[in-house]
Amino acid sequence: MFPIDPWIVAAVAGVLIAIYLHIAQNYKFFEQRGIPFVKPTFLFGNTAPVLFKRVDFLKHVTNMYNEYPESKIVGIFDFIKPVMMIRNVDAVKQIGVKDFDHFSDHTPIFTSPDVEDVGGESLFGNSLFALRGQKWRDMRATLSPAFTGMKMRHMFELVSKCAESTSEFFLSEAKTGKKLEYEMKEIFSRFCNDVIASVAFGIQVDSFRDRENNFYVNGKELLNFRSIKTVLRILLFRVVPAIPKMFKMDIASSKLTAYFRDMIIENIKHRDDHGIVRNDMIQMLMQVRKGTLKHQVLEEKDTKDAGFATVEESSIGRSLHNRKWTDNELVSQCFLFFLAGFDSISTVLTFACYELLVNSDVQQKLYEEIVATDESLGGKDLTYDVLQKMQYMDMVVSETLRMWPPAPFTDRFCVKNYVYDDGTGTRIKMDKGQTLWFPITAFHHDSKYFPNPYKFDPDRFSEENRDQIIPNTYLPFGIGPRNCIGSRFALMEVKAVLYSLLRKFTFERTEKSKIPVRLSESIIVMQTKDGVWLELKPRG
Repeated sequence: MFPIDPWIVAAVAGVLIAIYLHIAQNYKFFEQRGIPFVKPTFLFGNTAPVLFKRVDFLKHVTNMYNEYPESKIVGIFDFIKPVMMIRNVDAVKQIGVKDFDHFSDHTPIFTSPDVEDVGGESLFGNSLFALRGQKWRDMRATLSPAFTGMKMRHMFELVSKCAESTSEFFLSEAKTGKKLEYEMKEIFSRFCNDVIASVAFGIQVDSFRDRENNFYVNGKELLNFRSIKTVLRILLFRVVPAIPKMFKMDIASSKLTAYFRDMIIENIKHRDDHGIVRNDMIQMLMQVRKGTLKHQVLEEKDTKDAGFATVEESSIGRSLHNRKWTDNELVSQCFLFFLAGFDSISTVLTFACYELLVNSDVQQKLYEEIVATDESLGGKDLTYDVLQKMQYMDMVVSETLRMWPPAPFTDRFCVKNYVYDDGTGTRIKMDKGQTLWFPITAFHHDSKYFPNPYKFDPDRFSEENRDQIIPNTYLPFGIGPRNCIGSRFALMEVKAVLYSLLRKFTFERTEKSKIPVRLSESIIVMQTKDGVWLELKPRG
């Protein structure tokens, strides 16, 4: 055996002790500021219950929210990082809307806090979600015209075709005598994949009839949040971001990002060469590059025409700039559209089907509205405007988003020193670099705001009752200027496929249906443990 140098042992021990003392001191952050906080586990902070699979993430956020019911702000630790959870709705509005200039960014994961522009070829890092500062403002203003009601009307035909193709596939399967028993997350992942391929990437795929098409296979691999590689990458970005930055890592593999990037660039070139015009995201990116995509204010109706959950665009989305975007920066926005559409929308649809399965009276009432709407069309195709007039459909989708918000929380990053003062004695200093969480799922399940919160009740969102919902307690698409730019598209897609499926099928329980549904303990995505199984039974 080699002799052990005591100086080396002492040096290593000294480094370990220094790291321990630094982390231990970090965990005194809220105690030193007189802010109540949830007791952390060393090194893992308050992520331990989810990380070690003791509780699902939605419940975990709510548990932390409930720890100090009288406090407006509660301290928590994302591993070793101190985070202020804003649990007062007035404070949410103050920080998320009124004082937005102090909290205009999401917490940076692709750059150090003092560097706004990630640059490079990262598709994640150059997406609207990750952009910061003025660059984010300019990109928001660039993309905002692509998500207006008028643009949704143009895109609706593409979405509706995918929805009808999906229901027609199941009808053809039923004619073979098969029992149509499916796990709905998998079904809706295929549907959303086809929608994104058509609307965002300008290609036609059919993931039901061509189950192993390249677009679906690569997309599924890209978003496989159960793979060890993906989980480790995300954890590295969250816990020690210096390492992936040092090696210029992206969350997805370089092979997969190259596949999607090349597809979009080639599509744009093909359209340029042949003068092809199509009402999709590719066309809008081409308009952006030429500077011809502009706001048309007179086209817009009331925002709520698109549904109660729709968020309103701020003045930032209507501002002007002269920035020129690189191809990679534009491609990154299609990539973000893919990420949000593939997983988040399929998740909402899965839980909508679960609630319709459990609440047969709601399913029947929604079906009756679908029949009435179908009859009013007189044999014509469903349109975007007719879909938006379906009040009960909107109530069902709104309640699904309350019960099962696809994002359990949203975050904000303090970009300049700030003092929160509510005028009643609560005064808290927030330094530049501080991360804040708005606990969406906790607000949605607080009986103070939504009585009997774990009951699925679409009537909460009826014309008679929606005025009783306290502002800033319902946040499925976030809040303020940094809300979800694609809320209209998401609602349109969800409603279109529910309309198409329920018009032709009932949702029936099977032996595989797990009621109540159980969520898996994941810190990355919201998913069920056993899936949502049901039978699509053709209507007579």
